[in-house]
Amino acid sequence: MTALEPRDTDVAGIPEPRTTPASPEVAAEDAGSVLGRAHRALSIGIVSVVLLIAFEATAVGTAMPVAARELDGVSLYAFAFSGYFTTSLFGMVLAGQWSDRRGPLGALTAGIGAFAAGLLLAGTAGTMWVFILGRAVQGLGGGLVIVALYVVVGRAYPERLRPAIMAAFAAAWVVPSIVGPLASGAVTEHLGWRWVFIGIPVLVVLPLAMALPQIRRRASGPVREGGGADTAPSSARRRIRLALAISLGAGLLQYAAQDLRWAALLPAAAGAALLVPAVRGLLPHGTYRAARGLPSVVLLRGVAAGSFIAAESFVPLMLVTQRGLSPTLAGFSLAAGGGTWALGSWVQARPRVAPHRERLMTLGMVLVAAAIATAPSVLIHSVPVWTVAVAWGFGCFGMGLVISSTSVLLLRLSAPEEAGANSAALQLSDALSNVLLLAAGGAAFAALGGGTVSRTAEAATSGSGAHPAAFAAVFLPMACVALAGAWVTGRLRTGEGDER
Repeated sequence: MTALEPRDTDVAGIPEPRTTPASPEVAAEDAGSVLGRAHRALSIGIVSVVLLIAFEATAVGTAMPVAARELDGVSLYAFAFSGYFTTSLFGMVLAGQWSDRRGPLGALTAGIGAFAAGLLLAGTAGTMWVFILGRAVQGLGGGLVIVALYVVVGRAYPERLRPAIMAAFAAAWVVPSIVGPLASGAVTEHLGWRWVFIGIPVLVVLPLAMALPQIRRRASGPVREGGGADTAPSSARRRIRLALAISLGAGLLQYAAQDLRWAALLPAAAGAALLVPAVRGLLPHGTYRAARGLPSVVLLRGVAAGSFIAAESFVPLMLVTQRGLSPTLAGFSLAAGGGTWALGSWVQARPRVAPHRERLMTLGMVLVAAAIATAPSVLIHSVPVWTVAVAWGFGCFGMGLVISSTSVLLLRLSAPEEAGANSAALQLSDALSNVLLLAAGGAAFAALGGGTVSRTAEAATSGSGAHPAAFAAVFLPMACVALAGAWVTGRLRTGEGDER
């Protein structure tokens, strides 16, 4: 998948990618930091974009249980999350092709517009299915934005500054993780959950004003005339078709997982028939057997993100329905995670820990698995609710170590003209794993009566109508998946004779 010409290896045995010699002017610019004069405006702009996405994720997650209950859609709760990830699959591949052929500017602009439009549609929804449609539109925009941002990083920053800008992305989640749940909970309780969605698009203006001019100057246009090696029109059209197949297949599987009738086997089979060959065509060869190097980097990203996000999606619902917390307190239980995630990302960015990156990622996955396994302990009412907050803080620290490191390794292993396609593969693995694991978790949740969880805090605290087994069936399998990711971290190192 990558056209690497190894000229040296780093201490982890990972070949450095082919690079184009820089001019003296560019070399002088590269000598600064991400907040040096050469990169300051661009760094602030793209981190502002991440800040917007972070605030949306933390605020919407807090309001989601209330929205699902008001729209009589608790049984479709997992769809509200997986609908976002399903359409983002297509957006990611589209952004990769778009960015490699024309530069990331157009994909980023279109993505922010779709992101805002989806929020408005969800905020004005009258039924759960319209709400899910809004989330799907939002996901398309999110998929475009995230891949475009990775291409910007790959083009505009030298390799030694990339860990720092990835750490800045993680740090952008700190303030939203603290303010987001509080603000969202207060708005939900006093104005209604709809204003959480309708109010966020106002924040689009600042990232656009700051980021787009700098991206136009520093990272616009194809890498070279005619695009990259994999951007011929026929190849691009094929990848777009495969992306459509992945989105449709993932949607069918998610629908079948929520139906729980024998008739659901038909859409499940159709979804699998679409999904499997499309995934094989878009992810690096050997991804699902953890071939060493780039395939294992892509696989680890999916394992880590999918297990963690699938579990986290059910934390607020569990705390609201089983322990009687308000939406504000339920969301705030995850707030510390933003800070510890940023701390983990900062740790991996330190030059002195670079030789130990693989071990740090193993530690990260063990922490993630432990956090997910600990969360359902609050289903026992004698266990303090703050246990979730503490566990999730450690889990987010592990995610900070792993997610930022996979991004750094991905860009290191990618030739410049393939940064878009490979970044799309990384994000595709992330989102596809989210969809599939949310589908599995949602099916287990619904099968054990999760769709009829109590609607009132009083009933939850008294134990009537509670379904703790439905939540345990989500968290414990996800902990096992995360633990498998610790094994995958041992496959990141490449060596002579290893499969690529």
